Amino acid sequence: MGKGIVYLVGAGPGDAKLITLKGLECIQRSDVIVYDRLASPRLLKYMKAGAEKVYVGKLPDRHTMKQEDINQLLVDLALEGKVVTRLKGGDPTVFGRVGEEAELLRTYDIEYEIVPGITSAIAVPAYAGIPVTHRDLASSFSVITGHESPDKLDKSIYWDKVTNATGTLVFLMGVAKIDYISEQLINHGRPPETPVALVRWGTRPEQETLVGTLATIAEQVRTTNFQSPAVIIVGDVVLQREKLKWVERLPLFGRRVLVTRARSQASDLVQQIEDLGGEPLEFPVIETRRTTKPDQLAVVREVMHQLESYDWAIFTSVNGVECFFEHLRENRMDIRRMTRARVVAVGPKTAEALEQHGIMPESLPEQYRAEGILDAIQSELKAGQRVLLPRGDLARAWLPDQLQQLGLDATDLKVYETVQVHDDEEEQQLIERLEAHEIHVITFTSSSTVTNFIEALHRQGVKQPWTLLDGIDIACIGPLTAETAIKNGLTVSVVSQEATIESLVDSLRSLAATPIH
Repeated sequence: MGKGIVYLVGAGPGDAKLITLKGLECIQRSDVIVYDRLASPRLLKYMKAGAEKVYVGKLPDRHTMKQEDINQLLVDLALEGKVVTRLKGGDPTVFGRVGEEAELLRTYDIEYEIVPGITSAIAVPAYAGIPVTHRDLASSFSVITGHESPDKLDKSIYWDKVTNATGTLVFLMGVAKIDYISEQLINHGRPPETPVALVRWGTRPEQETLVGTLATIAEQVRTTNFQSPAVIIVGDVVLQREKLKWVERLPLFGRRVLVTRARSQASDLVQQIEDLGGEPLEFPVIETRRTTKPDQLAVVREVMHQLESYDWAIFTSVNGVECFFEHLRENRMDIRRMTRARVVAVGPKTAEALEQHGIMPESLPEQYRAEGILDAIQSELKAGQRVLLPRGDLARAWLPDQLQQLGLDATDLKVYETVQVHDDEEEQQLIERLEAHEIHVITFTSSSTVTNFIEALHRQGVKQPWTLLDGIDIACIGPLTAETAIKNGLTVSVVSQEATIESLVDSLRSLAATPIH
């Protein structure tokens, strides 16, 4: 067995999207991911199937694994022939101890690459509205460790030179030593009124900023119980914050939003949550796929040979559209056989999906639900007409029942099925996040996402889910989903006016005016 390779990757300061393309590629190709607490756990979803993850995170008061053991772990994994990504917060060469890891790898003649990352020394101040340089205020900056004990700081930092060497001073990992740092800077020539900012968990929903001066900041840290990890910025650039702070002004700043819909459908909602300043956390509880049940496939094949007999084709979802056309291809059928059918779509997304296949739907109901369809086309329906309804296996029976009562022949065709997703490790991690109050909003996009989410909590031993979710905002897409949530004991905070992702996102904006629990 040949030796593997180790990628020493900077994951950026916390926001998952701040990783480099090269870093992301390393994650995707690796057999093992070795990561710490400063690397966003969202990055782990890009791991390839079957890849292993090893947590070696450190806390200020305790270490999960000593640095020497981490170094040896990387060697051992590579000697097993594995491709390894060592995922480190920020940039691995900025107080990341990458030199020690690389040195041992070199000793064992193991191939490695150092993949730079965006350092928190620059990114975290930027997210707080503080540029580390400014044309009128600072033309240079220094990055200094603040992690060592005072006696070690005095040995590694020449205070008489560092204090006034550059316009801006950035200390990493120095919250616990803020008294000593402030004292040394004042003693060596920085005015006591010099502006100081501490930014905790920068680029994440937990981002918090404390602003003071060298003379006041230590007492402010004690009074507010301001904790690490945080970046300390010293200099007049701190004064730019009130003008330039931007992330705090976004509607969903400070909120981590759980997305429960199928992963294949979640991208649009995830993107819009990020655009509003929130951090989406994907926890898919359902998966939709083209139906595979033999009895349903037999019905699909039969219908495909009768397409020319239908007067109407009503599509109620994007899934219905895509899976219908997959069945067409599977059965080697041409859509042009459906010559006389008038096509109707529920909602703009469903219409767009049809248009991608060259089908222009006739009408869009004002309500994006079954009742809206009937209101829109009932005057044109005639007894005896045949209606095709390509839908999922969990679709409500209301529409086909109503069509039958009007004297039409409705075919409720099950072109896709909704199945429950179960990942025990992800469920356990969700419980931990809920117990730690790290989730602020949960979105539900269908009744099945509600019921499957509740079942996931039950599997993890949560007998009364509503108690665990107390204080979390529940956002539902449409009244039917909200009804299901309420029946399960949940308190619904917002309900979208329309059954669309855009309307759901609009409803999330209203949370901006409410405090985070």
